[in-house]
Amino acid sequence: MARKYFGTDGIRGRTNASAMTPEMAMKVGQAAGAHFLRGKHKHRVVIGKDTRLSGYMIENALVAGFTSVGMDVVQFGPIPTPAVALLTRSMRADLGVMISASHNPYEDNGIKLFGPDGFKLSDADEIAIEALLDQPSKLANAPDVGRARRIEDSRGRYIHAVKASVPEHIRFDGLHVVLDCAHGAAYQVAPTAIWELGAKVTPIGVTPNGKNINDKVGSTYVSTLQETVVSAGADIGIALDGDADRLIVVDEKGRVVDGDQIMALLGTAMSRAGRLTGDGIVATVMSNLGLERYLESQHLKLVRAKVGDRYVLEEMRNHGINVGGEQSGHMILLDHATTGDGTIAALQVLAQLVESGKPASEVLHLFDPVPQLLKNVRFSGGKPLDNPAVQAVIAQAEAELAGKGRLVIRPSGTEPVIRVMAEGDDAAQVEKLVDAICDAVKVAAA
Repeated sequence: MARKYFGTDGIRGRTNASAMTPEMAMKVGQAAGAHFLRGKHKHRVVIGKDTRLSGYMIENALVAGFTSVGMDVVQFGPIPTPAVALLTRSMRADLGVMISASHNPYEDNGIKLFGPDGFKLSDADEIAIEALLDQPSKLANAPDVGRARRIEDSRGRYIHAVKASVPEHIRFDGLHVVLDCAHGAAYQVAPTAIWELGAKVTPIGVTPNGKNINDKVGSTYVSTLQETVVSAGADIGIALDGDADRLIVVDEKGRVVDGDQIMALLGTAMSRAGRLTGDGIVATVMSNLGLERYLESQHLKLVRAKVGDRYVLEEMRNHGINVGGEQSGHMILLDHATTGDGTIAALQVLAQLVESGKPASEVLHLFDPVPQLLKNVRFSGGKPLDNPAVQAVIAQAEAELAGKGRLVIRPSGTEPVIRVMAEGDDAAQVEKLVDAICDAVKVAAA
């Protein structure tokens, strides 16, 4: 069943347009609250947010919605998405909410929901909530209206939890870390956690003003981080995104390390320590073929999932695997968290750096990526991938890449775009095939 409001990561859109209005936020609070009113106990929802200006508006509307159907609300203020997941479970809440549009600009916002187990909601739960959004809300009687309170120690609780993911014998003394928090949700917690473990921290992107989240900082814009690492002579650079559920790393030479290399590092390290379950890791169809080949050389498997961390998690649970992620930097380490956590992943990377005694440029570059090219083709309507001419070009490309590359073609889940990705040992061949498919799609969509 197609979903009207929920995408691959909650509800997201432009503030005061599409679904991101106070009216919709209140309806989401009422619908999600009603769906999770189960049993006779006093129900509780916890709410966190990133640093966007519109977070105040969305938060207050959600509070009104939840309390109107009888749920008590606990507000955390600015805190990472994985902190909401963690505290939902530890506080025995019935529901967790994160107000964030992740790596998007400040004009956008979103609502992510977590169940009482700390995991993102299932498709069935989201569909049930969507159905309630279009129905009149059943409001609580006056004596049963919920209360709201704000707690001030949520960041401290999260810092304590992420530090516990690092073995007690490991300290980061002597490490110089440049940390880019994207002016986002982790601007307080991430620098504190790394500093408390002994590292020298040079923070950037830690002065949010409501409008500068992800603005030329963070995991999708690493130029500033690269320059700072090299100029400061730091050992490593770490960039989080706006809600801190992903990271990108920069080595001491200023070279970018993506999620594929991080998964290779953490997966093989855990395998050597006997802590990797399922004899492999989970990544998406977009992860580089070089990662798959490297894991095979280590006698480990790569399970591929659809794009989106929720689908990575689904495959991890299906295969009993405790390490997974995306090339974009989402890292899910199920031994420590129920969702992607950039700060926890950063601590594990730093721990590997300390234990190896080697520079980041050696520790973090485990394989050479296969040449990979991704292009997007925008279309105005219809289903160009169903066109026989397009299918013929795709079939020819698959035949040419057989045994020496991969082809991934998929429509975007959020916009009218066809994404065409190919990879193989011959960069010129990859470019030729991607261009041929894109040209065929453009003709079919005209």
